[in-house]
Amino acid sequence: MWIGWLQFDLILGDVHSLKAKRSVIKPIVAEIRRKFAVSAAEVDHLDLHRRAAVGVGAVAADRAHLVEVLDTVERSVAARPEVELVAVRRRIVTHDDI
Repeated sequence: MWIGWLQFDLILGDVHSLKAKRSVIKPIVAEIRRKFAVSAAEVDHLDLHRRAAVGVGAVAADRAHLVEVLDTVERSVAARPEVELVAVRRRIVTHDDI
């Protein structure tokens, strides 16, 4: 069993309130969950208007499939025009590492 996660550090465009931030981040998180069958949530910068961190977690039977899924999720988030992807942190471990 392989476990992997990504954390995206994002800067949002023309956002001036937490309500506007939610209207940008919520659809991104929902699409990630729906399209890729992974867990996703906003995980940091919760009180900042123009910053967000989105975490994604996945489990797979083999490493190659997990890497493919995480790569696809990363490309999808990077292609979103309403956010600027500042950084991505990635970690992949096997159940023996934990």
